[in-house]
Amino acid sequence: QVQLVESGGGLVQAGGSLRLSCAARGSILSINAMGWYRQAPGKQRELVANITGGGTTDYADSVKGRFTISRDNAKNTVYLQMNSLKPEDTGVYYCNADIWVDVGVIRGGDYWGQGTQVTVSS
Repeated sequence: QVQLVESGGGLVQAGGSLRLSCAARGSILSINAMGWYRQAPGKQRELVANITGGGTTDYADSVKGRFTISRDNAKNTVYLQMNSLKPEDTGVYYCNADIWVDVGVIRGGDYWGQGTQVTVSS
């Protein structure tokens, strides 16, 4: 099985920074795209940033220029550096990854982390 373990959330004042990490653990053969989503209270989950296996990145318009996604393939880890945080960035942030695993058979799947809370105070 595969687990995505997130860390780095917390409470920060507007204008501050946080760095989220998400490590994939288990019988991993390879990881394709990895990304971060967030869900604010009463709203749908939305894509924040995505990075392909080749390193191509994509961002939601609301975070362009403030957030940076990166990955360390040797550690099966994806990061989200969040700068100039705003109260509207508040929400639960979820890590997502497209992973090929070997659990006796080789198969691909879409995996999610448990979520980490980010709260930005005004």
